[in-house]
Amino acid sequence: MLIRDAKISDSSAISTMLTELGYADTDLFIEKKIAQQLAHNDAKIFVATDKNNILGFISLHFIPQLALEGDFCRISYFCVSQASRSKGVGAELEKHTLQLAKKRNCNRIEVHCHSRRKGAHEFYKKQGYNESPKYLIKMIEL
Repeated sequence: MLIRDAKISDSSAISTMLTELGYADTDLFIEKKIAQQLAHNDAKIFVATDKNNILGFISLHFIPQLALEGDFCRISYFCVSQASRSKGVGAELEKHTLQLAKKRNCNRIEVHCHSRRKGAHEFYKKQGYNESPKYLIKMIEL
């Protein structure tokens, strides 16, 4: 397995995995969103590959903190394809994230994971994540 930076040409595979997570119709704009993140210094997308197959991806954002010395890394989207789950792909992507977060002076990694994603919660617990309650959101009409 190889973990590398995502490319625009990975958009179809990433869109398919987002559909598996319940995000429909991302194929309509995924190339634009990937390009936007690739151009942003504080955003990264990595894919895990086996030869020419994309097994999973992780999207990250690095955010400076004002009140603490270290910054933090936020996992925005993280998915391993249905066919590749429970094979260590997610653990390798998370390990890669941890290494990069340390290099970027982050003192924590945070992720928002919907309550319906029980399997994902178990994965994060195995990786050493703790629950930090109270996540508030305000939707904005576009």
